[in-house]
Amino acid sequence: MKLSSEAIQKLLKAVKSTRDKELDCGHCYDELDHFIEIKLSGKKASEAMPLVQEHLDRCPPCREEYEVLLEALKALSE
Repeated sequence: MKLSSEAIQKLLKAVKSTRDKELDCGHCYDELDHFIEIKLSGKKASEAMPLVQEHLDRCPPCREEYEVLLEALKALSE
């Protein structure tokens, strides 16, 4: 299987952006409720929980789950 130049560039970017400590999807999901609570309180969740923010920035499925939960909780608080 031959990779396109674009696919190779994406892979290289992903490799360069890895860190010694990262969350997998399971751990990210476990932390979403706390992350959202911080965000809804008006504080900077990305600063309080940078590993969660980094995972959400890189993982579309977790980002989607986060956005759905955030919108649901916002709707409940209205």
